[in-house]
Amino acid sequence: MTVRVLVADDQHLMRAGLRGIVGTAADLTVIAEASTGLQAVDLARRERPDVVLMDIRMPDMDGLEATRLITASTDVRVLILTTFDLDDYVYQALRGGAGGFLLKDTPPADLLAAIRVIASGDALLAPSITRRLIAEFAARPEPARPGTAGAPGPGFAETGAAGPDPLASITDRERQVLALVAEGLTNAEIARRLHIAPGTAKTHVGNLLTKLNARDRVHLVIHAYRAMGAPRQG
Repeated sequence: MTVRVLVADDQHLMRAGLRGIVGTAADLTVIAEASTGLQAVDLARRERPDVVLMDIRMPDMDGLEATRLITASTDVRVLILTTFDLDDYVYQALRGGAGGFLLKDTPPADLLAAIRVIASGDALLAPSITRRLIAEFAARPEPARPGTAGAPGPGFAETGAAGPDPLASITDRERQVLALVAEGLTNAEIARRLHIAPGTAKTHVGNLLTKLNARDRVHLVIHAYRAMGAPRQG
C-alpha cells in the first residue's frame, strides 16, 4: 500500500527537495503541495493524505494552527518538519495533535522511515527532543499533594502526584516496553529489541496508554522517568 503524502512548506525549493526525497521510496508518493497553512488545511481535508509534512512558519496561518485544524477535523496524520528547534514549538505541536516532530537536518533515510512510522499510527520525536523533554520534566519540582498550597492544576505535572500508583497495575513486560518507549523507540523497534511481534508491541503500548491514563507516548515518557529515573539515551 502506498503512503500518500502532502508537503506543506512556503519555500519552493524545500517543497521540491522533499518531493524528490519522498519520490525515491517506492511505497511513498507526494499527492499535493501547499505553500501556506490555509492551503495545507484545505488540501488535507479535500485530498485526505496519509501524512502531512508540515512546516511551521508559513504565510496566512502557521503550521501549528494548521496542524490543530487538520487533526481536529480529519484522521490525517501530521509530521512537523522544521528548522527551528524550539521547545515551545514542540509543546504546541504535540498539544495540537501532531504525530511527530523532526528537524530539517534529518537524514533523508530517517525522514522516509519517520513518514512510515507516522502513517502506521505511531508517534515519533527526534532523539534530541526526547532527551530535552525528559530533562525538562526531571528538572521540575515534585508536585504538591492535592489539597495543599501550590497544588498543580490538571496536566502533565500531575503525573506522579500522591495517590494510587498507576504503575502498580502494569506487568513486568509492560515495564520493559515503557522504558523503551521512553528511549524514543517505535513499536517496530521495541518488537526487535524484545524479540516479540510488532503487533504484540503495539498491544503493550495500547495497554500502557489505557492503564496509565496517558494521552500519548510523550505522556508515557513522563511516567517512565518518574517510575524508573531518566532512561539512558544512546
